[in-house]
Amino acid sequence: MWKEIERKNTFFCSSICADAFENVVNRVKKETGWKKIDSVSIEGNYSKGKDCVATNGDKRVEYFFRHKDGVITEFRVKS
Repeated sequence: MWKEIERKNTFFCSSICADAFENVVNRVKKETGWKKIDSVSIEGNYSKGKDCVATNGDKRVEYFFRHKDGVITEFRVKS
């Protein structure tokens, strides 16, 4: 499934994954005060959660999140 997030059309394996990604992007922007995110690196899985790095220009933030059915259930900034 394709979904436009951050003005970029991106392919996701399911609508749940698309919703989770969109929700975590919005959460990162809220936590950092950024207007946009240039890139996101994600490592992990559904059961253990995901360690991520988001960038905006020369700024970066590391964070961890878990979701259930696309809704963020745990989120914490690591740096």
